[in-house]
Amino acid sequence: MVKSSEYLSVSELTDYIKRKFTVDPYLKRVYVTGQLYNFHLRRGHQYFSIKDEQAVIGVAMFAPQFRKVQFQPKDGMKVLITGRVDVYEPRGNYQLIAETMEPDGLGALYLRFKQMVQKLRGEGLFDLPKKPLPLVPRRIAVITSPSGAVIRDIITTARRRDPKVQIILFPSAVQGDDAAPQLVKQIEAVNRIGDFDDLIIGRGGGSLEDLWPFNEESVARAIAASQVPVVSSVGHETDTTIADLVADRRVATPTAAAEVTTPVLTDLISQLSTAKNRLVQAVNSQLKLSQQHLNELTQSYIFQSPERLYQGYEQNLSNLTTRMTAAFQHQLHQRSQILNQRRMTLLHYSPAQRLNESQHQLKEITMKLQQITKDKVQADGQSLVTLIRQLDSLSPLKVMTRGYSYVSRDQHVISSVGQLNNGDTVQLHFHDGSADAQITETQAEEQNNDNN
Repeated sequence: MVKSSEYLSVSELTDYIKRKFTVDPYLKRVYVTGQLYNFHLRRGHQYFSIKDEQAVIGVAMFAPQFRKVQFQPKDGMKVLITGRVDVYEPRGNYQLIAETMEPDGLGALYLRFKQMVQKLRGEGLFDLPKKPLPLVPRRIAVITSPSGAVIRDIITTARRRDPKVQIILFPSAVQGDDAAPQLVKQIEAVNRIGDFDDLIIGRGGGSLEDLWPFNEESVARAIAASQVPVVSSVGHETDTTIADLVADRRVATPTAAAEVTTPVLTDLISQLSTAKNRLVQAVNSQLKLSQQHLNELTQSYIFQSPERLYQGYEQNLSNLTTRMTAAFQHQLHQRSQILNQRRMTLLHYSPAQRLNESQHQLKEITMKLQQITKDKVQADGQSLVTLIRQLDSLSPLKVMTRGYSYVSRDQHVISSVGQLNNGDTVQLHFHDGSADAQITETQAEEQNNDNN
């Protein structure tokens, strides 16, 4: 029988299994392919599963590693994952700790390309207004490899079309991991210098992997931010990069890039000469027509006899003046008659008589009012004297002259003997002054009881 001491706890067993996973050389670095299952983007660490037809395994991918993923994982996508196998001790589950993740099936680079196109198109980067190319550029910047055929083709074509144009090379790697940073650096350098009419970015054809620096997001954003018009000449006519989509002009070959940025000088001179001749002919024709029109005007009767131009106006002015004078006199006569009629009416209703009568009535009313006021004042004076006498007879001071007084203590009037105690000091008030007194004895009168 197995002793209880020989049993392992759950944590001891899990720890033992974890050590087995850790020291196993085959589980330190594993390469797994499968279909994403239950994948949801979260902040920070990502926890999901991968499966095939027969099994499912949990996957943990921590934030530092997930930030390096160059595509957008989605549920159901087949992926290639490298990492190690470990045990999550709290649950006793084994899981895959992912270090890298790439898409499988369509190809990692092609899927990254499609997702990058979708992202930048959603931001409107491909729909920005395209800057026009100058007709006659003076200086053209070219970003490409200094040892490739691209720069030679551009220089040869540009010099043949316009010997005066300056081609300035900004050397950069066009393939490999260092290419994208160098391309961005040179695009920024061209814009920082600022004395360029066009910017050509190009390289020869190649695979999707060879052309990948021109699909990097940093390069696309640098081209979109360029103030100098950008011509993209990457790969062959069948190749399409994100640089082509965001550039102001896309051409198939470096030769075509030189052709769209530089005019043929002889053709331009010929076009200018033709335009000059057409302009001179148009001006001469216009001058001829203007001269004919001027001659016709100078031969007209207005210029021959200019006084005829205003004779009709002068006659109209004379007629209008006569009519206006007659109308004014008629209006003045009517107004004079109305004024005389109103003057007679005003004299008939003269207010002088009514004013005299009103003044006489006012004088009589004034005399009556004065007499009434005088009588009223005398009557009210007599009533006032009577009231004063009555008030004086009721005055407490008048009563106190007959021997009455009142008692107070501490400025409070004493109205009852019950308010006093033996030894209290009180004040006796008379009509002509006051005196202090001390209470030696109090006597209260008996009150009759109405109920007895």
